[in-house]
Amino acid sequence: MPKPRKLIPAYRFAATLVRPTLRAMTRRNWSGHEHIPAEGGFVLCPNHISYADPLPFAHFAFDSGREAYFLGKESVFRVPVVGWILHKAGQIPVYRESGQAATAFRAAVAAVREGKCVAIYPEGTITRDPDLWPMTGKTGAARVALETRCPVIPVAQWGAQEILAPYAKKPKLFPRKTMHVRAGPPVDLADLYGAPITTVVLKEATERIMAAITRELEVIRGESAPAVRFDARSAGLPRTGRFDRDRAHRRAPGSGEESGR
Repeated sequence: MPKPRKLIPAYRFAATLVRPTLRAMTRRNWSGHEHIPAEGGFVLCPNHISYADPLPFAHFAFDSGREAYFLGKESVFRVPVVGWILHKAGQIPVYRESGQAATAFRAAVAAVREGKCVAIYPEGTITRDPDLWPMTGKTGAARVALETRCPVIPVAQWGAQEILAPYAKKPKLFPRKTMHVRAGPPVDLADLYGAPITTVVLKEATERIMAAITRELEVIRGESAPAVRFDARSAGLPRTGRFDRDRAHRRAPGSGEESGR
């Protein structure tokens, strides 16, 4: 059960409304709560498999005793009622691929320094990997972690795609689906602290984060991830937004898309 805590009224309202609904409509197979810091700011990094997965992920974080403050795409904040609640609950809009992206970074750094749990999807969008393994990540989470030297907790989740497949519009709620969420130990970035935050350093930190998430997902799924991480750019796919997933567009040799399965 979540520990008593002081919450922003809008956050408490949302939790009071959503949490019992999730408990009634899903089963839960959770592990790794012991890796969630009991106090202090940190970054929580999950994989992204469905538009539905922020809800079980937030539920997992909340029941660990640390409510998550998400970096989420700005368009969601413009949805009537939902957007208003997100703003009032202290969530952080991200203006992707724009000059305002730095605003989210500064807000995330400030939130970590205030002692909050900041949730950042390092992939930046639903994975393009045909089998929903974590793909290459963006550097935002690594940048926040290196700037603040805070813990980075990798989280793997599986099951939300059974409720709402990637980019699907109609959810499948019954029979009840099991939400598997597993947190791992903090990602070791200590040797990167103090180094200039260059592109090379950010890529190394990001790859460590993605590798840690993938290891936890391998435990949940009971199988091995591809030997080569899926790269949307190498596959000629847009980095954000919906795309037509072509199952025949498999990993061609030399393109960074080798099967590895």
